Amino acid sequence: MAGPGHILTVCTANICRSPMAAGLLQHFLAGQGEPLKSLRVVSAGIVARRGDPISPNAVVAMKKVGIDLKDHVSRPLTQELLDGALLVLCMTEAHRAMIQLQFDPVPEHVYLFREFLPRPADPEVDDPYGGPLSVYESCRDGLVEAVPGIVNFIKTIIPA
Repeated sequence: MAGPGHILTVCTANICRSPMAAGLLQHFLAGQGEPLKSLRVVSAGIVARRGDPISPNAVVAMKKVGIDLKDHVSRPLTQELLDGALLVLCMTEAHRAMIQLQFDPVPEHVYLFREFLPRPADPEVDDPYGGPLSVYESCRDGLVEAVPGIVNFIKTIIPA
């Protein structure tokens, strides 16, 4: 389970976008100084079943950038995960709305993963599920693009 103050990425089934986002963000944070490099990044899905394997194309797309997700298994979003989150990063506005409707209390910091990019960038991350590898790679690249802005935001909210 995640420790206090973790970063939580959220998508629908927790088999494509949110594990890819978590892997990328964790990889980037590992190269930062303290306290950023000690943050744990976890993922969950709004309607995820427990224990489903990650999409094979997500594994391949991430392996191409040196991140191994082959052992990831899905988990549903829980109040416990939300309660311990320093920051929640959703893939779409619908995910954020579902959190706000279905959970209480809602964490203070719930954003879209790409929300910290300058406009006119689309703040939502399209679901690559069922698409060819190129769609997963495009999804991955859109997530990568957002990571520096997220890290800058984390620096403003992390307890000193």
